[in-house]
Amino acid sequence: MNMFSKVFGTRSQREVKRIMPLVEKIESLRPDMQKLSDEELRGKTREFKKRLEEGETLDDLLPEAFAVVREAGKRVLGMEHFRSAAYRWYHSPSGTYRRDENR
Repeated sequence: MNMFSKVFGTRSQREVKRIMPLVEKIESLRPDMQKLSDEELRGKTREFKKRLEEGETLDDLLPEAFAVVREAGKRVLGMEHFRSAAYRWYHSPSGTYRRDENR
């Protein structure tokens, strides 16, 4: 490990540190998503579209949208995304959402 990595951390450590607030926000929404009925959960798509039209950004919606997807997967498939799934989806410096090609 070179001096730069010792002081500032590795690239991976810096990336995890940058993404952690997003992961924590997603986790904090879990109880709210669990309380929604199936119909209310389905209605989130319309709500997200309306909020986008009203000026909210994808950055604003991302944590809630991921929490909705995770809850829907749990209900429909009986499987739940792990916290690590949020690490694989992140906001790139170019301003677009993309899947981490390293996974």
